[in-house]
Amino acid sequence: MKKLIKLLIGIAVIYAFFYVNNHWLVVTEHTYESEKIPKSFDGFRITQVTDLHDATFGKNQSRLVEKVRATKPDAIFLTGDLVDSRRYDLENSLQAVAEFVDIADVYYVLGNHEVALNLTDEIYAALMDLGVHVLPNDAVTIERDGERIVIAGIEDPLMGQNVEMSIEAARQQVGTDSFTMLLSHRPEQFAAYVDKEIDLVFTGHAHGGQIRLPFIGGIVAPAQGLFPTYTAGVFEERDTTMIVSRGLGNSLFPFRIFNLPEIITVQLNR
Repeated sequence: MKKLIKLLIGIAVIYAFFYVNNHWLVVTEHTYESEKIPKSFDGFRITQVTDLHDATFGKNQSRLVEKVRATKPDAIFLTGDLVDSRRYDLENSLQAVAEFVDIADVYYVLGNHEVALNLTDEIYAALMDLGVHVLPNDAVTIERDGERIVIAGIEDPLMGQNVEMSIEAARQQVGTDSFTMLLSHRPEQFAAYVDKEIDLVFTGHAHGGQIRLPFIGGIVAPAQGLFPTYTAGVFEERDTTMIVSRGLGNSLFPFRIFNLPEIITVQLNR
């Protein structure tokens, strides 16, 4: 009987460990400072949600929605892999997005999983019906008191166009003079963002390295392989800053370990 009790306790502990690692939502806050930010956008808040992969956080995504609402965003950025190509359930993910649009303006770019499904038109249409600003190699401006900033977005390279060309296509819509934020799924393209002199980039894709170890960081990431460089946090080179979110869900490997699901908030300060 004692052995059975110990076994049950051990199973319970392991279950609790994996449950917390894959369902406990955390919010990571960053501040971005630049003289390029117009005065009227001082204090502007962005919340980034990425790599949901059709995961569920509470009934009708209620826990995820409340976490995002509590960040008090002026804009919400969705940076790809909203769905998963192995267990496609668009309606499950749209439950969260339908609530997001009531919190703030929502901007979206797709990830590699949307491309793999070959359902990009369907996904774009569903998001636009909800009022999401879809940015397929496109850009929009936000104006306050006669000043403006640019929000640009690029499609995943699997759509057939390299990152540099996608950025150029987006910029042609609005010009290059204003402070520019870029939504892109892939952090491993950091050199391209630097080369194109993007001010602030929001990415995901790496899932935080899936398994994170102290003093080492992430273990593996798509397109980066073992011990990848860009899995989480802030990276700076020349005049470009890139934010990498660990994201929320899982795909091929079903568990996150020492890698809690993450929501990012960034406040712009002049």
